[in-house]
Amino acid sequence: MAITMNALAVNHRYHRAALGIYFVIVLAHWAEHVSQAVQIYALGWPVHHARGVLGIPFPWLVSSEWMHYGYALLMLIGLILLRPAFVGRARTWWNVSLAIQVWHHFEHLLLLLQAMTGTNIFGRPVPTSLIQLLVPRVELHLFYNGLVFIPMVVAMILHYRPRAEERAAMSCTCAGTPVSAR
Repeated sequence: MAITMNALAVNHRYHRAALGIYFVIVLAHWAEHVSQAVQIYALGWPVHHARGVLGIPFPWLVSSEWMHYGYALLMLIGLILLRPAFVGRARTWWNVSLAIQVWHHFEHLLLLLQAMTGTNIFGRPVPTSLIQLLVPRVELHLFYNGLVFIPMVVAMILHYRPRAEERAAMSCTCAGTPVSAR
């Protein structure tokens, strides 16, 4: 018997909990990018010393394309896995976040493949993503994560506060009981 993503309990009774766990992971990743930006722009650290929160005790994490790719893949899987429970306006915003993450994931896959093969695009000395040809890596990935995060948050707010017709179409209990029904 095939299990579809719609049939998974994560899109029904466990959707709120799954969204909460997913959001904590997203915020932890934000902490890394924001702390790295603070280290560079507020504290004046050179880019190669600005490693975020986890990169200070574990410097190899920052230079590991596997770690960056793993996070991009985890984000993509989460957006796909949790998508079926979103309806209406929330689904539209979730889809925007998903579309941006597909591109972000592609960029990380490109970086990972360069690191694995030792062949960098355009003869660059380090693995380089396509948009990184125009924008430095630290700023680019802070921007990418913002582009994914903003529509994701809008989607979650709309999901937790649906219109009546959206609530009727929901398969989960994230919106709770309407005030008028209590």
